Amino acid sequence: MKSLLGKRCEVAASAGPGPVASFVRFVISGGGVGVLSSFAVPLLAVTMPWAVANAIVTVLSTLLCTELHARFTFAKGRGAGWREHWQSAGSATVAFLVTGVAVHVLHLVQPSAGLPAEQLVYLGASGLAGAGRFLVLRLYVFAGRPARAVRPATRRGAVSAVLAAA
Repeated sequence: MKSLLGKRCEVAASAGPGPVASFVRFVISGGGVGVLSSFAVPLLAVTMPWAVANAIVTVLSTLLCTELHARFTFAKGRGAGWREHWQSAGSATVAFLVTGVAVHVLHLVQPSAGLPAEQLVYLGASGLAGAGRFLVLRLYVFAGRPARAVRPATRRGAVSAVLAAA
């Protein structure tokens, strides 16, 4: 008789968290890194142009977030592969453009905008871009490759394990 235990383990391993749990995890991991990034950008912008500082922080935070999303947000049971990093980088590029344009528009509208205004605009644009990124990552980037399935023990493997334990 064939055991159903192996099938249940395989389904449980590939199911991953639901959309609400994924979104909460996304907000915690991506939002946490985003908030830290929002402080890093203006600090770097003291020594270089704002757009360059934003680009550097965006690249570093994207690499970190892609790993966090693979392991924690979407519970893939592994780190992100090259495909996920490149696809995530594409969505991060759009987010970079959104935040950059938002701060640029702020400076066009209010040339003397200070750090609090920049922070508010940057975080608002990051939030909107983040919601879009969540959808792209959930529906496209991390949707296609489930976690490694737990292989059911074969009869031969079970017998070997029993003999080795004895």
